[in-house]
Amino acid sequence: MLKNDAQLDDFFNLKTGRRNGSEKESFQRAVFEKFNFNKLRFLPPLLSKKERYLLLSLVLLIFGSIIAFPFTFYYHYTTAAPADGGVFSEGLVGKPRYVNPLLSQTNDVDRDLVKLIFSGLLKYNESGKLVPDLVKSYEVSSDGLNYSVYLKEDAKWHDGAPLTASDVIFTVQTIQNADYGSPQRINWQGVETEKINEYAIMFKLKNKYAQFLNNLTVNILPGHIWQDIKPINFNLSEFNLKPVGSGPYKFKKLKKDKLGQVSSYELEANKNFYDGRPNIDSMELKFYDSEDELIEAYNKNEVSGVSSVSPQNLAKIKFKKRLNLMNLKMPRYFAVFFNQNQSSILSDKNVRLAINYGVSKENIISQVLSGNGAVVDSPMIGEVIDMPNGVKRYEYNPEQALKLLAEAGWGNPDEKGILAKKEARLNLKLTTSPWPELTATANILKEQLLKIGINLDIEVLPTPALQQAIKDRNYQMLLFGEILTPDSDPFSLWHSSQKKDPGLNLALYDNKTADTILEEARQTLNPLERMKKYDDFQKIVIDDMPAVFLYNPFYVYGQSRRIKGYETKIISTPADRFSGITDWYVETERVWK
Repeated sequence: MLKNDAQLDDFFNLKTGRRNGSEKESFQRAVFEKFNFNKLRFLPPLLSKKERYLLLSLVLLIFGSIIAFPFTFYYHYTTAAPADGGVFSEGLVGKPRYVNPLLSQTNDVDRDLVKLIFSGLLKYNESGKLVPDLVKSYEVSSDGLNYSVYLKEDAKWHDGAPLTASDVIFTVQTIQNADYGSPQRINWQGVETEKINEYAIMFKLKNKYAQFLNNLTVNILPGHIWQDIKPINFNLSEFNLKPVGSGPYKFKKLKKDKLGQVSSYELEANKNFYDGRPNIDSMELKFYDSEDELIEAYNKNEVSGVSSVSPQNLAKIKFKKRLNLMNLKMPRYFAVFFNQNQSSILSDKNVRLAINYGVSKENIISQVLSGNGAVVDSPMIGEVIDMPNGVKRYEYNPEQALKLLAEAGWGNPDEKGILAKKEARLNLKLTTSPWPELTATANILKEQLLKIGINLDIEVLPTPALQQAIKDRNYQMLLFGEILTPDSDPFSLWHSSQKKDPGLNLALYDNKTADTILEEARQTLNPLERMKKYDDFQKIVIDDMPAVFLYNPFYVYGQSRRIKGYETKIISTPADRFSGITDWYVETERVWK
């Protein structure tokens, strides 16, 4: 038995072979008897270099596992969740003028700000469906004439005042008063308002109107602020640029450039928002005169997102990995509307049918929209609105188009291939706006129709002249767009009573059967029955061919990848891209599962 450290040290000489077998056994016993932390220095000589590395790795693994265990346990039983904080900026084309729900309809920038700062009774959600906003519930009478609306009692204005039924009634009555000049007045004619109590209102209609709930998306004005402002000063009030609302974000400040034009808005989260404060603390919206300026600002990192990008400008955007470029669907379409009163040629159904067969919609979408759009074959846009599929389509077929024109008596092509009948050439005029997308579409239509013997003279009118031409219905063919809603009422677009201004029946369409269906549909409260009527209506229109329905362009939204929680797929207007903004977030925190 070894008695001391000196003897133990001496036994290590066994590695050189100077000890016999019994001494080796004694050494081994001594190591087991004497081993302690003070003798750890004697262990390495017993192990090879490879074994020492293996042992060290094992020790480090055990040590690391002990340290990592609480972290692993924490991450296993918690999950990342949205947290308050963060900022984001977005660039928009245009300037704010009236950040006022009653005056904002003609300016997309105004509509965007109104969407963020104000609230409506109802709103469109991320799927384009109507859901409560300020309203906690509503009831519709059995005869469909009375709508009782009950407000959330915790809703407040940004200045802390309660939002009540009086504010709703004030807003509606101001819209109805022609002296205030609200574009929404037509939607509220013949509607009476009655206050039930401080948080309940009844809307009384003279006639049933199935889509009346769409009217309740109107944003509400604070009566206590606006009630003393006279109509003559309504457009001039400072509150049109420094608004007080009840929405998820509050006005904080604005900046102006050297010319006195508003260059940016800063908004802050409404911590007392009735549906819970937004996650993102603040937003900055910056305004530019053109899309090119907006894209340049993004490329210079002045803004982290862009409100919209036209397909032809997508290639100009740098750093695409910093953006989520999303194709949002909107219930709008572009078409060529035929004015048969201005052209006897177009009164021939064979000619209208030939034009439909002579247009390649897919080619237009590819060249003009870079694929960012969908073919439209109906006035109801089944791809966006809940309409039955299977409508009749006029597929691109130039041979069939030429055959139809020959049956209508058009032949004798000249050196350019333009057909003639007696002394008349098959010549038509297409009117449109200077918007690049539409002028490009017009030029493609000219090329396509020339292949079937039709010559198109393109007339591009500046906006004021085009508005006058539309008002007077002074065009043969009009390349223009129509905007609907997800729960659409096409009455104003296609009923014969809407052929004259301010109606929007741009094709001057007149079909008594279609009129009857439209009148009945807007009084049919059952949505399934109403959709059946609209299906019958669209089949009649497609058969009559008062227009060539072309495409539904996607709304291309460029949002910063830093933002999470975005779920919107369908929007009614560009401002609806902010529909779920209270659920957006930049910062996260761990919460227990």
